[in-house]
Amino acid sequence: MDEPKGTDMKEAEVKALLVDPMNNSPVILLKDRHSSRAMPIWIGEAEAMSIALELQGHAFPRPLAHDLMKRLLESLGGGIEQVTITEMKEGTFYARLHVRTRDGEIKEIDARPSDSVALALRMHCPIYIAEDVFDQSAIESPFADEESFMEFVDNEVQLAEFKRRAQ
Repeated sequence: MDEPKGTDMKEAEVKALLVDPMNNSPVILLKDRHSSRAMPIWIGEAEAMSIALELQGHAFPRPLAHDLMKRLLESLGGGIEQVTITEMKEGTFYARLHVRTRDGEIKEIDARPSDSVALALRMHCPIYIAEDVFDQSAIESPFADEESFMEFVDNEVQLAEFKRRAQ
């Protein structure tokens, strides 16, 4: 799908799922596909586990909430066209799901960014961030190239922490 019309948006990808060492909170890093900047979003543990499972290609024997949402949409003949992170108020990010109905109509639904990203990964749809939100929240990505990203994952990411919390 083309970039959303009417607003300036950055197309993003999930570049990393990390644990903030300062407060042991999960963080997703959404990287702009066309620059070296990325936007961190602190998320809940349940959403982090859901995102981690999808990124690693693992599935639970029974559907998790985001798997269930995907199945519901598909069984009703719908889908997700895109996810947009639209604003930030008082340090909280807001997102919209752009849901396509069976009839082809697009409905926008308010959602948390963490749930939106988890669903976007499952539905293989693009993630966009409003440019003004991105500009005020983005950092220079520590992953300028794949080699430095893999080195970071091997040496600094605390994936064992996610696994410990899931048990």
